[in-house]
Amino acid sequence: MNDLQPTTAPETAEILARTRGVTPRVVAFSLSLAVFFGLVMPIIDVKLKNTYLGAQPLPIGAIGTLLALLLIVNPLLRLMSRRGGFSRNEILTIYITCLFSCLIPGHGAENYFVGCTLGPFYFATPENKWLESILPNLQAWFTPALWAGGGTYDEAGRKVVEGWYNGTGGVVPWAAWLVPILAWSAAIFATYFMWACLAVLLRSQWAEREALAFPLLKFPIEMTEGQDNSPSSPLGKGGKGGYPAFFRNRIMWVGFGIAAFVQFLNGVNYYVSEVPVIPLVLPLDNLMTESPWNQLDRFPIFVYPLGVGVAYLLTSEVSFSLWFFYLLFKAQYIVAYYFGFMPGTLPDTIGWAGIPAKTFTAFQQLGAYIVYTLLIFWAAREHLRHVVRRAFKRTPPTEAEKREAMPYPVAFWGFIACFAFVLLWSVLAGIRWDIALAVWSFYVMCVIVLARVVVESGMLYVQQGFTPLGTLAQLVGSGPGRWLAPESLAPAGIVQSSMIIDLRANILPSFFHGFKLARDRGIAMRPLMMLIGGVVFITYVLGVWQGVRLGYQHGGLQLHPTYSQGLPRMAGAITRDLGHEVPGMSWTNWLWTALGGLEVWMLMLARSRLTWFPLNPIGLVLCLTHPMFTFWFSIFLGWLCKTLVMRFGGSPSYRQLVPGFLGLALGDVAMMLFWLIIDGWQGRVGHNLLPG
Repeated sequence: MNDLQPTTAPETAEILARTRGVTPRVVAFSLSLAVFFGLVMPIIDVKLKNTYLGAQPLPIGAIGTLLALLLIVNPLLRLMSRRGGFSRNEILTIYITCLFSCLIPGHGAENYFVGCTLGPFYFATPENKWLESILPNLQAWFTPALWAGGGTYDEAGRKVVEGWYNGTGGVVPWAAWLVPILAWSAAIFATYFMWACLAVLLRSQWAEREALAFPLLKFPIEMTEGQDNSPSSPLGKGGKGGYPAFFRNRIMWVGFGIAAFVQFLNGVNYYVSEVPVIPLVLPLDNLMTESPWNQLDRFPIFVYPLGVGVAYLLTSEVSFSLWFFYLLFKAQYIVAYYFGFMPGTLPDTIGWAGIPAKTFTAFQQLGAYIVYTLLIFWAAREHLRHVVRRAFKRTPPTEAEKREAMPYPVAFWGFIACFAFVLLWSVLAGIRWDIALAVWSFYVMCVIVLARVVVESGMLYVQQGFTPLGTLAQLVGSGPGRWLAPESLAPAGIVQSSMIIDLRANILPSFFHGFKLARDRGIAMRPLMMLIGGVVFITYVLGVWQGVRLGYQHGGLQLHPTYSQGLPRMAGAITRDLGHEVPGMSWTNWLWTALGGLEVWMLMLARSRLTWFPLNPIGLVLCLTHPMFTFWFSIFLGWLCKTLVMRFGGSPSYRQLVPGFLGLALGDVAMMLFWLIIDGWQGRVGHNLLPG
């Protein structure tokens, strides 16, 4: 502590307490933010359908909170008192909690069950015959539509369903909702704790042994650098003014200004059409109407300043692989056309959702997921062996383990217990145990792979691009007499639509980011874990409450179409589509799956043997997903900028321009927040600056 000002013993104790991060005022501030986000985010995401404050591992709400703390709150606090400002660790602790409070109540989280437990009843018709397959196979506690009628879908159940979709003026039948909400919440909280346990088990492997990049942490680290060194801080001197050095960098403000100008002008055009617009979307579909280019399906070009800024921070190997494999898989469609191999596009309710896919590419991606998951655990085998020995008390804890968020035995048995609980919950819901095991295993595999992609590649949002039930149906078949029996499809389809299809707001990457940041900064992990638990509980409860209330107040048909119509319809359609033999089931699907797995294994082998090898299998596991569909060109631009800078300016020029590209991303974020305020004030809907 040689760089600190001379202090008395009580002052030193106060400073040391504050640098731990989890202080009483941080707890109060974080829980207050949880209440704010829990109430506000469903209104923005579900009702207004504007730019999401969350819905990605770099939540806009968390960055906005960081900007407010650094540029407004802390300077004001330090004007009032020399010791009034938040320390760097306190600010980072608040940021960590926002990684959870900005995801759980918003778009892409587990709150989809509100609409998915009602939609199959509301959209059922005599023609689609959904009720014939749904009603005999659902438990009463599974949906308020049945709980209201004591287990039968009667007039009381219809009022619950139609009232949510058509609106009742705000009168909510909570008696019908209470038990289903508690039942679903039990499974959802089990998955939350399961991800916390898994993050503890893998944190040191990914952060220290493999030293993954965690590029999204560049934002809070760079923005708070020197926060404790301003003259008004009790932690030392050396800064200029009351702001961190990042905000005094002119290159940063150049990048910030470029993004802010473009998005401000485009936002004004949203209100005043006479104002010119700077196009950030170039649809190429109209240019690709002739063979063989029409085989590419949708192929637009999007430019997201936030995506370009993040891509510049990535290693060239990762950024190159992301856009390269996306274009490579598109090129397969052209090659297949010339060879006369043109299988049909997979239906959304059966297989891949989000973007069109062909069987020979879609199952390659499935194989890539499976083998990539196995390789993740193979690389961690030594560490996991130690974890298992700790779980069975065969070896004592290390000093490093004592600083984890929970002991390894608790994390190990906690993960197993939570996984067993969701299996039991699924069986009680009416899903046959082996089908439940397959579905939840797919779920765990996808979440692990996507979390790995986030911490290594910095993708702004991730989705897996396929559904477990549809995939299993095309591999082993479905319908009467098949393994995927119709009796399990109704509850399994609702679970899949509610919790598995859209994983963009899954909190496992937040656990990894939070634990990595806390460990590096010396923030007390176990108090942080308790604070995260409180934030998760508050935001979840408020988010679900808002989701139910908004439907009865405004009508579910007026809410976000994915939340109230898209996924609920898919949950109902699965019982019909997979209740019979599905089209496209073939032994060749297994062949393509094996080929995709072999491709990942060969890529990993080449990377381990050839130091110059430029490809990373991350690009392969993401190539057929909506995130790559929207971000591939932005990633290409970021990669191109970095390549040119490194080629002609070298590493010093690259490091000098990092603040500029961070500023490009922050300028985009600042305009998202600005237009959220203006849109809320004006009551405008559908103004979204992030991919939908």
